Amino acid sequence: MKIEVLPDADAAAQEAAKLIAASARAAVKERGIFIFAVSGGRTPARMLRDLAREDVPWQRVHIFQVDERIAPAGDHDRNLTQLRESLLSRVPLPPDQVYAMPVESSDLETVAAQYASMLQKVAGNPPVLDLVHLGLGRDGHTASLIPGDPVLDVGDTDAALTGVYQGRRRMTLTYPVLDRACRIIWLVTGSDKCEALVRLRDADRSIPAGRVRQTNAVVLADGAAAAGL
Repeated sequence: MKIEVLPDADAAAQEAAKLIAASARAAVKERGIFIFAVSGGRTPARMLRDLAREDVPWQRVHIFQVDERIAPAGDHDRNLTQLRESLLSRVPLPPDQVYAMPVESSDLETVAAQYASMLQKVAGNPPVLDLVHLGLGRDGHTASLIPGDPVLDVGDTDAALTGVYQGRRRMTLTYPVLDRACRIIWLVTGSDKCEALVRLRDADRSIPAGRVRQTNAVVLADGAAAAGL
């Protein structure tokens, strides 16, 4: 795992956008397609706005969600709401190449399985994503892989449901598909992430983030988050 420390959260977000754009151009040049999974959060919103200004072959880009809260359409808690506001409304990405987690369904188990099937349809069997963007919670969670939740032990599907966490159940990608990704970009900002970032660097498996494969992973951290390194 490579760790790059940037001066502040804005600089980290901008660098992440540049790396994603470069990865997209390279993948499209090589294979004609770029398959990307994105997480939610405040700093990622900045990253997505910066990405909208980069040179990206949007007609060849396919976007999946890393995780999503179980909430109504348009709810402020939804990562999709942020994704639309920060990126999708700003770029010429074909709507049918955005794969939103179907969390409005009354049959969540079925649609989680359907999301895993969609990953296979777009990214192969087993699915291999070109790039996954991950964040890091101060409790060591990433995606919606939550400390102590049974979802941590799911190994037979690429999308699964969690219990209630911070007031919401969630749908999340699981370790198998994260570990198959060609590249992972971690975007970590804020002084409250100091301890978790040290544990991520050390591949501390007692936190969910520490269990993600570190090969071909880069961490972009601001100075505040990296103060403990």
